[in-house]
Amino acid sequence: MIYDVVVVGGGPAGATAAEDLARSGKTVAMIDRAGRIKPCGGAIPPRLIEDFDIPEAQIVAKINTARMISPTHRQVDIPIENGFVGMVDREHFDEFLRVRAEKAGAHRFTGTYLRIEREEDATRLIYRDKATRQEMALRTRIIVGADGARSDVARDEVPGGDKIPYVIAYHEIIKAPGKVGSYDPGRCDVIYDGTISPDFYGWVFPHGSSASVGMGTGINGIDLKKATADLRAASGLAECETIRKEGAPIPLKPLDRWDNGRDVVLAGDAAGVVAPSSGEGIYYAMVGGRVAATAAAACLASGRVKDLQLARKLFMKEHKTVFKVLGAMQNAYYKSDDRRERFVSLCHDVDVQKLTFEAYMNKRLVRARPMAHLRIGLKNLGHLTGLLSPTST
Repeated sequence: MIYDVVVVGGGPAGATAAEDLARSGKTVAMIDRAGRIKPCGGAIPPRLIEDFDIPEAQIVAKINTARMISPTHRQVDIPIENGFVGMVDREHFDEFLRVRAEKAGAHRFTGTYLRIEREEDATRLIYRDKATRQEMALRTRIIVGADGARSDVARDEVPGGDKIPYVIAYHEIIKAPGKVGSYDPGRCDVIYDGTISPDFYGWVFPHGSSASVGMGTGINGIDLKKATADLRAASGLAECETIRKEGAPIPLKPLDRWDNGRDVVLAGDAAGVVAPSSGEGIYYAMVGGRVAATAAAACLASGRVKDLQLARKLFMKEHKTVFKVLGAMQNAYYKSDDRRERFVSLCHDVDVQKLTFEAYMNKRLVRARPMAHLRIGLKNLGHLTGLLSPTST
């Protein structure tokens, strides 16, 4: 048969694209390597839960406080008002999404992408079947590349797809105790300390009966495992049983182009849609999968390959400004421990706290309080110019 769409990758982006397309009546195949779990803090906002109909059973913890920790170990607790941050375990969450796509009608295959070949009436996606180790082919009209950062599909098919900037993330999933040391099962800790990560941050995120402890960096030569061990020790979690360890690249900037102008469109990490500064990716991956499905469906209906550009256009229309602001914040404050100290000081500000989490929960910048923005802007300027001391709040 010739599929309407073959989706490469069964993470949040690929599974969402496959489900949306199958529910719209398209013939869909989804191919995933299986067995690979992406290192991820697992935080999802209420908007994701609502927009993508995530059942309560997938939420392993509800977080009501975020703690920012500076290089000098100053701590700022930010309450999450009028809501919560949901936590998921990617081992189970991703499989839930794949199963849901399959139930919607997507045909599921397990294997590894190898290459794309063209025929006169269709495109052939060649993959290595996991069970037989043989090369297999799926014939299709359109391919959605959702195979993660450093995507093979992007490298092969989309101009600039091999040049995406990224950090390497590493984490350990551990059996979590109750409150012990500085660990609190109801709080996410974000550690801005150059001894843990000189250019990004470390995290301790509760997952109910387990927790994710990890860090990210874009600098070669950093010992990620040692940094994570130090973070565990500082949090009182050194003796907890380790369930699994995972590492992977995390993209830092959306690609300038998401399609090849013919039959391929990218989604999720393959397109670079991880939020700068925060590294948040699950929500944006699922939105990326949804807009890729929209673009693929439009192209199938119209026969115009230009419609594949809709994926990037729709995504950037809603999220470009947020990505721009977060990127500027990362560039300004992640350069040194002095800057990170100033960033945590800025987080003491109640206006910063409220606006940050309103934006996080709703996935859009909050514009309703101009005086709050003015005060934040003046404090931000003071810290960046050195007029304020690193400990000024």
